[in-house]
Parts: sequence; C-alpha cells; structure tokens
Amino acid sequence: MKIIYKDGHVDECPQDQELHVIRHTAAHIMAQAIKRLYPEADFAFGPATENGFYYDVDLGDTKLTDDDLANIEKEMRKICKENLAIKPFILPRDEAVKLMEERQEHYKIEHMADLADETEFSFFQQGEYVDMCIGPHLTYTKALKAFKITQQSGAYWKNDKENKMLTRINGVAFHNQEELEAWEKEQQEARERDHRKIGKEMGLFMTDDLVGRGLPMFLPAGYTVWQELENYIKEKERARGYLHVMTPCIGTVNLYKTSGHWDHYRENMFPAMEMEGESYVLRPMNCPHHMMIYANRPHSYRDLPMRIGEIAHDFRYESSGTLKGIERGRHFCQNDAHLFCTPEQIKSEVADVCNLIFETYKDFKITDYRCVLSLRDPADKKKYHDDDAMWNHAENALREVLTELGIHFTEEIGEAAFYGPKLDVNVKPAVGAEYTLSTCQLDFCLPAKFHLTYVDKDGSEKTPVVLHRAILGSLDRFMAYLIEETKGKFPTWLAPVQVKVLPVSEKTLEYAESITEKLVEAGVRVALDDDNQKIGYKIRAAQQVDRVPYMLVLGAKEAEAGNISVRDRKGETTTMELDAFILNEDRHTNNIAVIRNEKAGDFRLCPIFDNGLSLLSDLNDYPLDKDIYECINDVRAKPFSTDFSEQTEAASQLFGSRLKFNFTKVQLLQKLRGLRDYYDGGVVERVEKTLLEQMRRHSCLF
Repeated sequence: MKIIYKDGHVDECPQDQELHVIRHTAAHIMAQAIKRLYPEADFAFGPATENGFYYDVDLGDTKLTDDDLANIEKEMRKICKENLAIKPFILPRDEAVKLMEERQEHYKIEHMADLADETEFSFFQQGEYVDMCIGPHLTYTKALKAFKITQQSGAYWKNDKENKMLTRINGVAFHNQEELEAWEKEQQEARERDHRKIGKEMGLFMTDDLVGRGLPMFLPAGYTVWQELENYIKEKERARGYLHVMTPCIGTVNLYKTSGHWDHYRENMFPAMEMEGESYVLRPMNCPHHMMIYANRPHSYRDLPMRIGEIAHDFRYESSGTLKGIERGRHFCQNDAHLFCTPEQIKSEVADVCNLIFETYKDFKITDYRCVLSLRDPADKKKYHDDDAMWNHAENALREVLTELGIHFTEEIGEAAFYGPKLDVNVKPAVGAEYTLSTCQLDFCLPAKFHLTYVDKDGSEKTPVVLHRAILGSLDRFMAYLIEETKGKFPTWLAPVQVKVLPVSEKTLEYAESITEKLVEAGVRVALDDDNQKIGYKIRAAQQVDRVPYMLVLGAKEAEAGNISVRDRKGETTTMELDAFILNEDRHTNNIAVIRNEKAGDFRLCPIFDNGLSLLSDLNDYPLDKDIYECINDVRAKPFSTDFSEQTEAASQLFGSRLKFNFTKVQLLQKLRGLRDYYDGGVVERVEKTLLEQMRRHSCLF
C-alpha cells in the first residue's frame, strides 16, 4: 500500500501502520464531505483511533440527525470516486497562520498558538479541502475502499469542560469490504449482548432522565442478582478475615482535602454542598472514610493486617457521553476494601488479594484477562501526588512483589492512582474493548496524610502501608460484564428466576400452584406463568425473555401422575419427581461432607464443590448432633473421584479437621427424613432445614 509523507515522498506503508493511515485519511475525507454540506463548519481535531476515526467539529446551532450522518457518508463516497490526489505542502508559521485565517479555521489557529516552538507547519490537500496535519496519508482518495460513519456525540474542545461542546462524528475504516462486513457482524453481536438491551428485556434495571442521567435503578430481578453477588464476595472476604463496615455517602470537603482527592480528583467529583457553614461533597471513593475508621483507635503490630471491606455507594461526575447503562454511571457500588499492614506483610497481602482475584475469575469462568502494573507519569505533577521518593519506593515494591509471585504483567505509564501504583486486571469481554474489573493498589501516601500509626514490636510508632483493592470492581460493572458474557443466561445460583412453572392450560393451574408453593418452601426462586397463553408462547417467553435455567411444563399427564416435566436451556425435557428435582437441581452443591472439628469436639456439615474449595474456605457450617451423626454413620456414599479426594484432603489440611464420612445430598436428606419414625422429629427437622439452607447459600458455580 503506497502512502505519501509530509515531505512529499511516496513509499510502501509498514504493514503495522496500514490501518492507522487508512483511518487518518478517512477522517480527512469525512471532514471534506462535512465542509461541502456545511460550509460554516469549523474543525478541531480529527485523528485515527484504535477502532476507527473521528473529527470534532463546530457546527454552530446545527444539530445532526441520523439522516444527516447518512448524507455525510454518501458525500464521502462521491469524494472517493473523484479519485482526488492527496498532496502535502509545508509553510512557515506566518504563512500557515494566514492560510488558516483565510479559511476561517479558528480552532486550528488556536492549536498553532499552543505549538509555540514550531517554526513551520505541514498541510495535506485533496481537491478544495486543506487540513493541517503531519501525515502520512493515502496517495488518492479512491484508495479508501471500506468505511462507515457510526455515530455522533459531544466532546469538549481540548477535552476541557470549560470550553465549548463540539460535535464528534465517529467512523470506522478497513482495508476492504470483507473486513468491514466482519466488523458489522461483530457489532450485531454486540447489540445482541448489550446489557442495556438485555437488562430492559429481563426487567433487571431502569433509568429515567427525571431521576437523572447515569443513575440506574435496580428492579426486583436485577437486585436479586446484585444481592447474590454481594453475598458471594462477602463470604469470600469473611473467610479471609475481612471486617465489613458501612460508611456515609458524603464527607466534608476538608476530608477530601486531607486525602488529596480535592487537589487531584476534583474534576470527577460532584460540586460541593454548603450546609451550616460547612462544605460537603458526595464521595467519589471511600478511602478517606476507611482511613478514619483505622484512626478511630490505637493499633499494635499484633492488630495487623487489618482488612476493612465495604460494598460502598460512590458518586462520580462522568460526562454524559461516557455513560453506559450500569457499566458506567454516576452512581455505583464498589466492592472496596483497604488492607492496613506492616511493610513486611505487603507481599503476603498482595498475594492473598491476587489469589482471591484469580479464584473469583475461576468461579465465574473468566479466562481472557491480562495484568497491568499501572505507574505514574513523572512529568504530570497535577495528576499525581508530588513525592518522587515515595513513588519510586512504592512502584519498586509492587513490581518486586508481583515478580516474586510469578505474575506476568506489562507496565503502563500514566495509569496509576494519584496516590500510588496499582495492579489492574483487565478483562476482554465477548465484544468490545478491554476494561479493568479488579485492582490492587499500593499506598504509602494516604496513611501519612492521615497520620495513621501502629506500635511496633520495639515500642516505636510506625506508619502502616495500605492496600486498596476491589475484586469485582463495582458490582454494577461486574453485573454488566456477566450479562454480556452470558447473554443474560446466568448460572442457576445467580439467576433472578431459577425455575418457571408453566401450566399447559387452566385445568392444571391448581396443580401448578401447588408445585410453585413447594418450590418456594424449598428456597427456590420460582415464578408461575398463569397467563392464558398457549404453552409454546410461554416456553419462548421463559427461554428468550426471562432466560430461566429451568421450566416445569405441567400438563394433565403430570398432574395425574404427580410428577413434573423439566425443560432445561438446551431444550431437553426430563420427567421426574419434584423432590428429586429440588435435591438434584444444580443450584446446590454436589456433595456434603461430614467433618469432625477436633478443637470443638463436634461434627459439622460442609459442602464440597465441583469447582474446588472456593466457598468451602468460609466454613460457615453448622454443628451436627452426635446421635444424628451416628445414625447417619450407616449411610456411606460412593468414594469420591480422584479430584474430589484431593479436594477433601485439602479441606482437611486447611482446617485441621478430620474428614469422616461423605454422603451425597440426596442420601443424607433421605436418611434424615427416614429418622423421623424413631428419633425426635424436631431435631431431625432442624438439621434438615439447616442442611437445605446451607445448600442454598453455598451454590455450585457452573
């Protein structure tokens, strides 16, 4: 592919730069088309991007419609057919400024003033259109083969909200039509997966401009998913010694001046509110609140590490153009925690955070991700806390820990938090660009700002180190990620409705109601579709709209036999007893282990999971009456597979407990129910209820 450089020479384009040159030329051709259709247009910046190109343009009071965008694209095609030669030229500063003045390019003139050291400027011309640019470009407009205008949005001049809002027109360009068609297919897939579309169909959340842009509200179904995610991560954290707190959503401006957010993060915060002579602000993050909780009482080295966690409501002033459903809003709930530790504990605490991140990703089958060590830009004194020694120490410490842990990572300059470097875990979703889900940040800055201390072994006062970490990131964004990855087909334990009961006709409605009641009693999230619709319609609604894991299709045959027909997501139907479905339905664990706790001298029930020990580590189990244990002793499950043996052995080592006997949940519950005839029924019911509750709480992820 031939390209022309600003000095006028033509050469072959390096292969890795081809798309960039194509897209840069497309931006110029689009600007020429806009100028033809809107002669008063005043152009700002028009670069190529990783995914396409755009041009920011001042159109005065003109507001573009979709038809206008189509007309611009049509004019671009005319320009390509004209096969205009693209030619560069260079002018000294005074002549360059004069040219832009003659063409009334006010934004270009201002940009030239910013480049005070430049003595000359290069331009590229095609036909009547001239643009200030360093190139390179295609040699003729006809060389642009495949392109499409995609959208318009608002953008501030120089990305400064104090400046005028311009119209940003975006597009994509590729080598050929085949690549464009592949992109369009990917976009169609993205539209089908869009969490905003699926969220509306499933009734997960809603937005309304009367409430406010970027302020989503979770509906009952969506809040069910949200609560399950909250329970999941809190159980994980409790097992690791986290202490959960609740702090207010606002704080004084002085609090954020102390932390440094007011100096380095104010542009992302909502305006301050004045009340009784004091200024308050909605918090963008809750680090300062947790610093104050630590400072609430004296600490010894024996207290550390101290792990404070919170599902925290935070507020950030995101520009309207960046808002995207629950993926990016102005209010969100952060799975936040701050770990206060000694310098000697940094490695073990970072390791534990990384293990928790990777365990969680394994549970949710997240495999496409990469680790990034985000560092400061030393030249940016406005964005980052100004302390070179602190930064060098923190960056080297985190780099060394990650290297020692064997974590592969890349380094990126300018992506650190204002107070310290961080490990970001970026996921690649099914469609679209990667983004950060999890983070672990090393902070020597805030503990010093808040004068946090602990008494060390030698009696001296020292400043703790703080790790800021988020495993799910924000629950909102994590939920958006899961919706788009699964297309709304959540795993059974997470599904807002796990089972939908579908009576074939009104004749079986009473039977369907009785089945629904039993499922509710068993703790299943169930919905009864009693609409007077044909069964085919009900099945399609359950599959395609509600996306439920299981449908119970109940006709006359099922009502007469007293059983159920279970239809799963694959469309496979199985007839079985309701009790068998409840016991085998995969929201439960596959096996229950009876473990003797040597210290307490009692017996406890613990779940064993297909996916390992991720939730077993909670050990939020229940005492088992010794007499009942001895009755259960008769029932032996089949030996575990090799994998399960390794898991149960690991559990035994982890908790210092001796694994006694294993029973499948079905065998154990059947035995308990059989004991009612010759044992205190109340005790049996208590254990049975406890066992079922634990099965519901500790769900198998699949």
